Formats: sequence, C-alpha cells, structure tokens
Amino acid sequence: MQQFLQLVAKAADKEPRQCIPLDDKTNLLISIFLCLGLVVSYLPQHYRIIANKTSEGFSAWFLLLGVVSSTSSFLNIILLQWDAIVCCKSLSTGACLEGLMGIVQIGLQWAMFCLVFLLFLVYFPENKKREFHAPSSLHLDLPNKMPPPLSAEWKVSLLVAIVCIGHLAITFFISVLLLAIVGGPENWLTNYWAAFLGILSMVLASLQYLPQIWKTWKSKTVGALSIPMMMLQTPGTALFVYSLVVRPGTNWTAWITYMVTGILQGTLLTLCIIWHFRNKRLGLSDLDTAPPTERTHLLQ
Repeated sequence: MQQFLQLVAKAADKEPRQCIPLDDKTNLLISIFLCLGLVVSYLPQHYRIIANKTSEGFSAWFLLLGVVSSTSSFLNIILLQWDAIVCCKSLSTGACLEGLMGIVQIGLQWAMFCLVFLLFLVYFPENKKREFHAPSSLHLDLPNKMPPPLSAEWKVSLLVAIVCIGHLAITFFISVLLLAIVGGPENWLTNYWAAFLGILSMVLASLQYLPQIWKTWKSKTVGALSIPMMMLQTPGTALFVYSLVVRPGTNWTAWITYMVTGILQGTLLTLCIIWHFRNKRLGLSDLDTAPPTERTHLLQ
C-alpha cells in the first residue's frame, strides 16, 4: 500500500508543460451552474429510493453500464487534464478551481450515479433476494433450517457490484501507474489509455438505457425510477447537445453519444409517464408489482 501511495505522490510531483490560468469567469459560472443543476437533478431519485425504502424497478444491467461508463469517463478526464491538476501547486485557489471544473463536473456525475447504484443495493427488495417456494399441495414440507437460495436477480445484482468495484480498482491502478511511470497525456501510452477509456465510456453510455427501457416495458410499472429526475435531465441533455452542435469546430462525433443517450432517456421517461397514468387509472401504485387481476385486464 505504501508503494502505491508513493506512485501517486510521484505522479503528482511531475511538472506540467505550462501553467496558464484560464481566467474565464463566464465559463466558470456556467460550470458551477451545471454542477449545481446536476446535483439537484439527481436528488429526486435518491429521495424516492430512500423514502420508499425500495429500489424496485431498476435494471441491474442499466446500473452496470452507467457505473462503468461514468467511471471510465471520470478517469479519462483526469488523465487528459493531469497537467491542470499538477498546476494547482503553482496557481491560486480560484485559478485551480477554474481549471478543474471539467473534472469536477464529470466527478459529480460519477458520484451521483454511483450513489444511485449504492441505494439500489441497500434498498433491494427483501422479498426478491431469495427464492421462496410455496409448500406442496400433496404434503407438508419438513422443517428446514437452511435459508432459501439466493434469487437469480439478487445474484446478478451482487455480480454487477463486484464487476463495478473490479473495474474501478483495475482502471484506477493502471491510470496511476501510467502517470507515475510514463507521464501525462503528452505521452502516447497514457494518451491511448485515456482514449480507450473515453471510447468505452461513449459506447456504454449509448447502450445504457436499453436494459432499463426493456425492464420498464415488461413490468409496465415505474417502480423506484424518478420521473422528476428524468424531466430535469432530458431537456438538459437536449440543450447540451444543441450547445455542442452550434459550437465552432465541432462535428457529429462530439455530440452523437449525448444525443443517443438523450433520446433513450426521453424514451424511458415517456414509458414511465404512460405507466404512471395507466396504473393511476387502474388504482395501482407505481411500486405495485402484483400481477394484474381480471378487472385490470378488462380496464386495459
């Protein structure tokens, strides 16, 4: 562990090429506003899971893709802006903060989504963690002190957690190793590793909402998903894509991933709104996962 910490310190001691303050107060204010908006947009989702004490309705695969994507994106920008991090030693606090706002924004995105995943595990429905079976109609089951086996859904969720932790540990270790031994993004090996993380993040982000859309479509219920969160984030994504489209020097590669993500999130939002009002008309709760009765089928 001490050797690993020494590698981190060694990486931070390397001098960057140049340290020039950005001195763009407008951009700083916009970045701060985006950070606050990002945090506020996630609060309804966190509150909904905690208040209802359930994470019913979430797809573990959706969360896996989201966590791995955001982790890769976070490490990608840390590597690409490593010089800005090292420059903080020779810049004022304000100039340092201004130079690190890109890292702060993506770091907040990573932290907020990881918190959703953590709440998903903590508030996973207890009745779905194990496979309970009804007694046989022909005979009474003998008393069994052995706990029922873990359900397939809970096993998948635990596996997803292990994969997320493993991905974070491996990618973080490789990133620190490259910074300490090879150097910052000016070195081709570090730059290629950062590019790999960036491409991985884009691909996973583009696919992220597909498992959740499928699960929500099949269950025909909103579950613990937060409609207010998506109503805040979907228009925000559209505005962000527009800002990239009109920015000089950019092409479709700069905004296509965000556009696809926004469309898929909008699709999920539409599904949730449809199921919310449908279930409300049927007298069902958004968290109600009971099979529909004959009366429900007639009302459909």
